[in-house]
Amino acid sequence: MKTNTIMIELKIDNIDIKVPHGTTIFEAAKSVGIEIPTMCYKKGYTNHPSCMICIVKERKTGKTITSCSTVVVDNMDIISFDEEIKNTRKESLELLLSDHVGDCEAPCRIACPAFMDIPLMNRLIASNKFDEALRIVKQEIALPLILGYICSAPCEKVCRRKQHDKSVSICLLKRFVANEDASDKNFYLPEKDTNTNKNVAIVGTGPAGLASAFYLLKWGYNCTLFDKNNKAGGAIRYKISENEIPQTAIDFEINVLKKYGAKFKLNTNITKENYLDLKNSFDAVIFASGSFNENNIKDFGFEYSKNGISVNRNTYETNQTGVFACGNIIRTQKMAVRAVAQGKSAAWSVNLFLKSKEVKQRHKKFNSKFGKLQESEIKEYMKETISDNRIEPVNGLLAGFTKQEVITEATRCMRCDCRKPNTCKLRIYSDQYNADRRRFLYGERKTLRKVFNHEIIVYEPEKCIKCNLCVEIATKNKEIIGLTSVGRGFDVQIDAPFSISLEKALKISAKECADNCPTAALSLK
Repeated sequence: MKTNTIMIELKIDNIDIKVPHGTTIFEAAKSVGIEIPTMCYKKGYTNHPSCMICIVKERKTGKTITSCSTVVVDNMDIISFDEEIKNTRKESLELLLSDHVGDCEAPCRIACPAFMDIPLMNRLIASNKFDEALRIVKQEIALPLILGYICSAPCEKVCRRKQHDKSVSICLLKRFVANEDASDKNFYLPEKDTNTNKNVAIVGTGPAGLASAFYLLKWGYNCTLFDKNNKAGGAIRYKISENEIPQTAIDFEINVLKKYGAKFKLNTNITKENYLDLKNSFDAVIFASGSFNENNIKDFGFEYSKNGISVNRNTYETNQTGVFACGNIIRTQKMAVRAVAQGKSAAWSVNLFLKSKEVKQRHKKFNSKFGKLQESEIKEYMKETISDNRIEPVNGLLAGFTKQEVITEATRCMRCDCRKPNTCKLRIYSDQYNADRRRFLYGERKTLRKVFNHEIIVYEPEKCIKCNLCVEIATKNKEIIGLTSVGRGFDVQIDAPFSISLEKALKISAKECADNCPTAALSLK
């Protein structure tokens, strides 16, 4: 005999909804396209609202309730988001962060002005995947061969490996993959966006100007670079000796840009007499021409600061519409990589300007970091690396690494970055709600551990939010041992019972547990 499904009527954000009896508020909201954040929801599983970021409010009583575990009843009137809910979710995230020990990004990447994904480059090199490593480098660094010679390597100064012996030789690793590319006639050129038919003038062909051109070309703009000298390269060509960087390295990077579509007008000095014609001939202009004196800057109509052209430090806009400046012309740069990073940022702003969008600084995603390693934690990180000390190139610094040397040196990386930097829900929502990771930090933090006693997964208990989803997945898959809550109160942890290894505890469910873990507590190796 057929039975009729009982339907429940309610409102969420003033939308009338009918859903079957037994539906949660979270599922009801989702059915009409209302997104409520949740860390631990998985359809078909019991939800343990330990994170408290799925809270909503009952309009009649003003009471906040968890949406992932509360079943709807007739005539409910729910508010899914307001200022109080926002602040409560933010506070919940901050409480979770106070117990969280992990870096979203490795210290080396944070220290790199260009924000290059150094750990991923290292892993690809260690796996003999040099072409893939170069593609990762070129996502953020336009001139890897040049920087491979002259970068002052701020990334190496913060490398966690220094606490054990010596930092990873990141700069030489980058140079190696760039040199490998340079030796190939079919060197790598990233795919371009559709051409916009808009033209950008770049005054100056030093690191900042060349980097600007690379990214603008990539995003579909036509670029013409002007330089008063008869060869492009700026200070790196004319002020740095051959003993530090071969001219062939500079020539190669220039050739890459030419093949990519850049036009160079050399022996062309931009003066106050021809500047107006330049502005009128192009859709945007970037000044990256090195040092200017105060009189020259004022002759061009720019505002002057004590260092050079005055710009908005977030967007590199000058006081003239459509004109941007970066590199030494705004302030003497001691690091070439910083000039390259500024060139990329200026290009980003030009891109927004030419698309008639608000020109604003590129968003920096939330980053959790926990500081210096404790002695026991160094041992945890050394589980993923080799004990070899820093490799010194057998043929000398200028020659760089051999193939075997580069693989060995890259293998020294301790893998300090998160295994789920783009999918960790704690990071995603902390970014969305502008969470302050320091708000509830009191006393000594927990000691980080890495558990590798499983073939395909890694467990980092200090990243766990105790949502118990992995416990339920293991139970549903009828694991003989599975996972459970060990301990009491604030010391409770998710683990295999009786100190059994993860390999024995998760024979069926390991990948599913890792895929559904809301943080990187459980991750695939």
